[in-house]
Amino acid sequence: MSNLLNLERVSKSYGVRPLLTEVSLGIGVGERIGIVGRNGDGKTTLLEVMTGLEEPDSGRVSQQRGLLIGYLHQGDELDDTHTVREAVLGGRSDHEWAADVRMREIVEVLLAGVALDRAVDGLSGGERRRCSLAALLLGDHDLVVLDEPTNHLDVEAVAWLAQHLVKRSSALVVVTHDRWFLDEVCQWTWEVHDGAVDAYEGGYAAYVLAKAERSRQASASEMRRQNLARKELAWLRRGPPARTSKPKFRIDAANALIEDVPPPRDRLELQRFATQRLGKDVIDIEDADLVRGERTLLSHATWRLGPGDRVGIVGVNGAGKSSVLNLISGGLAPQAGRVKHGRTVALRHLTQQLDDLDPDGRVLPMVESARRVTRTADGAEITASAMLERFGFTGDKLTARIGDLSGGERRRFQLLMLLLDEPNVLLLDEPTNDLDIDTLNVLEDFLDGWPGTLVVVSHDRYFLERVTDSVWALLGDGQISMLPRGVDEYLERRSRAMALEQQALEPADRRPDAMAPERQSEPRIKPGSAEERAARKVIARIDRQLERIAEQEEKLNLEIAEHAQDYDRLATLSAQLEVLANEKGELELEWLEAAEGLD
Repeated sequence: MSNLLNLERVSKSYGVRPLLTEVSLGIGVGERIGIVGRNGDGKTTLLEVMTGLEEPDSGRVSQQRGLLIGYLHQGDELDDTHTVREAVLGGRSDHEWAADVRMREIVEVLLAGVALDRAVDGLSGGERRRCSLAALLLGDHDLVVLDEPTNHLDVEAVAWLAQHLVKRSSALVVVTHDRWFLDEVCQWTWEVHDGAVDAYEGGYAAYVLAKAERSRQASASEMRRQNLARKELAWLRRGPPARTSKPKFRIDAANALIEDVPPPRDRLELQRFATQRLGKDVIDIEDADLVRGERTLLSHATWRLGPGDRVGIVGVNGAGKSSVLNLISGGLAPQAGRVKHGRTVALRHLTQQLDDLDPDGRVLPMVESARRVTRTADGAEITASAMLERFGFTGDKLTARIGDLSGGERRRFQLLMLLLDEPNVLLLDEPTNDLDIDTLNVLEDFLDGWPGTLVVVSHDRYFLERVTDSVWALLGDGQISMLPRGVDEYLERRSRAMALEQQALEPADRRPDAMAPERQSEPRIKPGSAEERAARKVIARIDRQLERIAEQEEKLNLEIAEHAQDYDRLATLSAQLEVLANEKGELELEWLEAAEGLD
């Protein structure tokens, strides 16, 4: 079967800089592809050329006839004069979208806390982003293209989005720096660099291993080439060569690449350094109440941060994560209780804002005015220019105005300025926003050797698990709760809480514990109403049919995953899924009609 979309020897430049040079690639039916690369290397340009928003300078882009593409841009195209209902649901009434299980799930997850009749004009940036994503996912596309879809989503929503995309039959191309998301969703990873696009099979972890192996083989090939060149030169100098045997190179398996690599950091050593710098007392929150507006975020909460603790905080959007960081830093005072800092604490706080930098300042002079030399945990000294190079500021970027830097570059510069102050307590609020994967690797490497107390709020699960040693959660009960099993435990707790909440909202005679034991799906019948009894029988029948369809859909999705490369088989399975979806839609409409006959 032919590809949905093909690029043939495509080139694209901006000014004198080539971003794509004779790139050829294709996207097959049902394929899920992640795109990675440094900021500015052409990831978004590749998406725009693929989707026809930008014309290539040379080469050809071809699409399958009638191809339907859904594209989530980094910005949004919402009409400010519309309501959320109009922008996302096309004006559908509640009973229309609620009748479709898929639509209902998308709306309930992505638009949680957003009133459907609210004006788009008053939405926050995060709410607009979620509305744009919901509107796209509600559509029926052959190819879904997402540019940074996890921005403004919490950990729970990111996990839901990954699960949702894997279940869809449409092909997917996604640009994201969320490495956990890449691993969960993508079957292929494309790396955009130096005008080329390299393809790797698998998600982020497989990409890293394969790239390391390619690099090792390239080094071995270069070594062989240099050895041959030296031998050729020797032959030219002294005549016929002596008999020599060529060296043999062993290709290691991917797991051998990391077999002898030590853990990313020595926790005990770092805690020892931290204790020396901080003492035993760092930050104590004691019996604290924290109220924002009408919401109580903390109630009689007690929490202790010790020397060398590396802590992650998770919670849904609006749970109060940023407020807790402000409480720790002293930016917010508790309504009751107290927050106590140790005498030696030197705290720095990275907020989500980018407006605390002088836009007229220059990169290198600003860094040198703050500190020309900084020291690492092992006592080594790093100059300001070396630190800038480590964080990707080289060449003309060293003299660039802060106001001319991109969002990702300003975020990097913010981090650098904080680290140059040599704090021993560091608070990071969504530090991965606008950072590419290469910069995230640099930051993680730096934090591995940073001996202090670290508190991180992030929706980036990979980053959170990579740089912290424990995860705590704001679960809406006024406390900061430790999660021994990390983010997985958080998602499990949230799932249970939502199930209990949903059960509480259901009518008493629809709850599982109120149903007849011999037939769980059969509602109890109130006497005295023949119409009501008939309606309940219809609902019970439809419930059983919907359960059967759900089982069939699950089997088909498993077959789709098993035959991901068999395009003929995929087409057949997709057609069967579509038939089931139509049948399910008709049944759900019938269910709603029957439900209207109940009191």
